[in-house]
Amino acid sequence: MTRRSDLSSPRQGRKFSLHYDPEQFGQFSESIARTLGTARFLVLQTGIVIVWISLNVASAVLRWDKYPFILLNLAFSTQAAYAAPLILLAQNRQEQRDRLQTDNDRRVAERTQADTEFLAREIASVRVALGDMITSETLRDNLMRLTDATERMANRLDEIEAQSTKATSLDEPRGE
Repeated sequence: MTRRSDLSSPRQGRKFSLHYDPEQFGQFSESIARTLGTARFLVLQTGIVIVWISLNVASAVLRWDKYPFILLNLAFSTQAAYAAPLILLAQNRQEQRDRLQTDNDRRVAERTQADTEFLAREIASVRVALGDMITSETLRDNLMRLTDATERMANRLDEIEAQSTKATSLDEPRGE
């Protein structure tokens, strides 16, 4: 008996393991689950059972599985023993795909919401900027007031000039 130098962990025995590709096995299980879940499979299986029972009941020569059809029950049990785990594996893979799709949909929805909020803020800022802009009606009103003020100033200047001309003409000596 040989001693190991490291006694802190248990001894590792020889391991026998099967190596397989989980992805390929998963695809295989999904194809089996898709096949077992079809009406075609049920009709084919029903046909085989009818032929099996008919041959074993009617023909004395071909009787390989006598009543209570133990071999047929064994075939069904074997089929169920393999089909159930394969179907569960296919469901688990579908659940993982659904979860990934849900996560992706959630991320897309969050991005869409962020984009929508950004666009709403941009539209609000454009509205504020447009609120500060002069409309043609406001511009027309301002021009009318400016024109009126200019006309009043021109009239007032004319009056002042007329008065100054009148005052200047009074101050000038007349040729008498």
